[in-house]
Amino acid sequence: MKDNTELSESYPHLNKINSPDDLKAVPSEEIPALAEEIREFLVKTVLENGGHLASNLGVVEMSLAIHRVFSSPRDHIIFDVGHQAYIHKLVTGRREAFSTLRQAGGLSGFPKRSESEHDCFGAGHSSTSLSAALGFAEADRLSGSDAYTVCVLGDGAYTGGMIHEALNNCRKKLRLIIIINENEMSISKNIGRFAKSLSRLRSTKGYFRTKNATTSFLRKIPLIGNGIFSFLRNVKVTIKSALYGSNYFENLGLYYLGPVNGNDEEAVERLLREAKESKQSCVIHLKTQKGRGYPPAEATPDRYHGVAPAAYVAPEGTSFSEEMGHLLSAMAFKDEKICAITAAMASGTGLLRFKSEHPSRFFDVGIAEEHAVTFAAGLAANGYRPVVAVYSTFLQRAYDNIIHDVALQNLPVVFCIDRAGLNASDGATHHGIFDVAFLSEIPNLKVFTPITRAALRKAMEEALQSNGPCAIRYPNGYEDEAVTAAFYGNAIPGGIGVRSNYLHTPSDSPEHLDAVIIVHGRIVREAMAACELLKERNLQTGILLLEQLKPYDTVAEQILPLLPQKACKIVFLEEEVRAGGMGMMLSDALSKHEIMQNKTVSIMATEDSFGIQVQKEPIWKTVGLDRDSIVNTIFNL
Repeated sequence: MKDNTELSESYPHLNKINSPDDLKAVPSEEIPALAEEIREFLVKTVLENGGHLASNLGVVEMSLAIHRVFSSPRDHIIFDVGHQAYIHKLVTGRREAFSTLRQAGGLSGFPKRSESEHDCFGAGHSSTSLSAALGFAEADRLSGSDAYTVCVLGDGAYTGGMIHEALNNCRKKLRLIIIINENEMSISKNIGRFAKSLSRLRSTKGYFRTKNATTSFLRKIPLIGNGIFSFLRNVKVTIKSALYGSNYFENLGLYYLGPVNGNDEEAVERLLREAKESKQSCVIHLKTQKGRGYPPAEATPDRYHGVAPAAYVAPEGTSFSEEMGHLLSAMAFKDEKICAITAAMASGTGLLRFKSEHPSRFFDVGIAEEHAVTFAAGLAANGYRPVVAVYSTFLQRAYDNIIHDVALQNLPVVFCIDRAGLNASDGATHHGIFDVAFLSEIPNLKVFTPITRAALRKAMEEALQSNGPCAIRYPNGYEDEAVTAAFYGNAIPGGIGVRSNYLHTPSDSPEHLDAVIIVHGRIVREAMAACELLKERNLQTGILLLEQLKPYDTVAEQILPLLPQKACKIVFLEEEVRAGGMGMMLSDALSKHEIMQNKTVSIMATEDSFGIQVQKEPIWKTVGLDRDSIVNTIFNL
């Protein structure tokens, strides 16, 4: 990042914005130049450090208009998901720290209450914004506050049921402004030339000036003024409805404005001021261009939705997500009952090949994880083999559906759980650290944890032949060659199970071991590094790598012959939460056997925490699961 002098020279307008009040003071004619500088700043910074680019480039003018019309933090600004809040961060005093975005101890990639008073509500998941905004608006009503609540959501959020549940509860007499940012799919009826002309008319200065003057004049006529106003308003609504149909939002009793060009700051600002002056719940419909101002992002906005840091070099081969998608598509050629389901994450979960090769059996249900799971249960109950590909952090949203609709009926639904474990760059909202605990308590469900592509293949083959529900969880990223070499060598696994590596021992017998680390997932690399340090202290340590967690009694039976008969230390290591996790469940299953009577046990996991990095250090160290912490635990056990 440039220093302040260079920043002032390269971004003379942006460098003057340290608060929303500074933005309000910018003359209207200088706003386009400021917007251009912000786009240049975003492209440079995000391409260098990584982050969400296309979505933020599309909402520059909208974000500026919001902060010019409303007064944060007194007025509440809530972003759905929040990955499009970068401009909001820039104009609310966080420009100097922007180079730390998504870095350890730096700015979050999403709104975060503890980061700034201007972030009134944290986000990271979709379709939650309007429910939260409604809560803010109702709280202001109850307290007698005249503050406004502004809710910014993309059209994709409307595929999530929570938005509609919240809309159903929106009352007219609230100071609630709902901004719909349409940038991909149409959510409004195609209403033809008349409606387009009306939209242009309604976004002009003259329209609102004339409308307000007419309203004021009619209401001042003694005795009959209000009656005339109501009559004319009803006539207008009737004519409009007859010409191009009713409006969904107006049918709900909400004042609707738009659609207008959301990349026209002046037009957006006019609509926001009209909505503010109406002192009622309003919907403002904007159409923006994703990736605007950066040609590569304009041409392929999906590729620039999430950008990796410039220094990142992807390993050779396919990621776990891509490998899962390739395997599933190949299996679907052999089994016509296999279907794939995604909740608006076809690319992220590796299902693009399946979508291309088996379009009739591919289902994108939108941002609706609950529906995805119960929909899969219906497919399974009627003879098909559905696979739900979903990020761990989003699977949380469908917990009840997994229990009630899938497991209770013992239906053969397969959950391919992506981004399992800690995910440092996206932070706490995207850590996949809860699924092991909540899946472990569900009857009839098997849980697999492959950490190599070969093991992933075996897990998928077994899951798709199972008569009940199965979950296969794997991390974001690629196979670790060092792990593959240590636990597999050149051998191809014959089945899914427990892989042993008795590092630094004279033979393959466990009787030479002083300690055993039982681990699953990519954190096995920290275990391997710890073993190297323990060797220097003359402590012989072995590692048991789990490819399956549940059923725990079955896994325990596989572990028993791999443990020393003598007294030794056993550490259960996982990057997920401790309560209800692998360590607690498996140690309990093993404790039923006599061999454990002379063993000293410790569980290392992400303790009662969301794994929030507050220091500039690796996430493993933040949560106390790095190699040094493992060594200290074993030595002090």
